[in-house]
Amino acid sequence: MMSKRLGKQLLAGPFLLWMVAFTIIPLILMGIKGFTTADGAFTLENILAMGSEMNIQALILSLQLSLMSTVICLLLAYPLAMILRKMGDSNSVIVFLFVLPMWMNFLLRTIAWQSLLEKEGVINGILTALHLPTIDIINTPAAIVLGMVYNFLPFMILPLYNCLAKIDDNVVNAAHDLGANWLQTFVRVILPLSVPGIISGVTMVFVPALTTFVISDILGGSKILLIGNIIEQQFTVSYDWNTGAGLSIVLMIFVLLSMALINIFDKDGEGTVL
Repeated sequence: MMSKRLGKQLLAGPFLLWMVAFTIIPLILMGIKGFTTADGAFTLENILAMGSEMNIQALILSLQLSLMSTVICLLLAYPLAMILRKMGDSNSVIVFLFVLPMWMNFLLRTIAWQSLLEKEGVINGILTALHLPTIDIINTPAAIVLGMVYNFLPFMILPLYNCLAKIDDNVVNAAHDLGANWLQTFVRVILPLSVPGIISGVTMVFVPALTTFVISDILGGSKILLIGNIIEQQFTVSYDWNTGAGLSIVLMIFVLLSMALINIFDKDGEGTVL
C-alpha cells in the first residue's frame, strides 16, 4: 500500500515542479511587484491605478466585448453540440474539424482574419467582384468580437458536447414517455443537465476573451484599447512592471470568480473536456 502511494507521489513530482516553477513562483513575483514601488516600498497605488478613467473605460469595454463574444459562442455552440450528441459515434470527423484550427498558431489565425477583413482584403474583393456593397469592420469592436468568437468557439463546443454526451438517452426517452414534448424535454431535462458544460464553456471563453490583447492589437489596429492592451503596454512599452502587475492582480479577480463558478456548478467535473 505504501509503495503504491509512494509511486503516485513520484509520478506527481514532475507536475508539481512544473506548477511551482511556472505558476506559483510567477504569481508570487507578480504579487510582490503589484504591491511595491520600483524602490521596493509597499504601496497600493499599483492596484488603485485601475481606477483611472482610461483604465476603467478599457476594463468596461473589455467586459462588454468578452461578454458579447461569450454569448455568441454559447448561441452557436449549443445547437452544434446537440447535433453532435445525436450523431453519436459518427461525429468524430466534425469534432476533428472544429479542433483542427486550434493546432494552428493563435497569432497566425488572427492575422488571417485581418487579411480577410481589411478594406482591400479577400472578403471585400469577392463582394466587389459580385457588385455587392463592401464591409468596413476592420479596426472596430465588431472585428475584435469576430476574432474572439472564431478563436474561442472550440472552447465552448467541447465542454458542451462532453456534458451533453453524458446524458443518458433513457432519461430523455422517459421524459417523452411521460408526455413531455421536445421543448419541455429540453427545458426541464437537457438544459438543467447541461449546466456544468455551459458554466465550463462560458468560463473557458470569457476569461481568455477578457484578458486578450493580441486580437485587439491586430483586428482593432491598436486603436481600441482593452485592459489586456494596457497591461501589455505597461510591461513592454512603459517598462512599469509594478503598475502592470497591479493591474494584473485586479484582473485576476475576474479569473478567480470564474473558477469559483466552476467549483459551484461543476463540482464533479462533468463539463471538462477530458
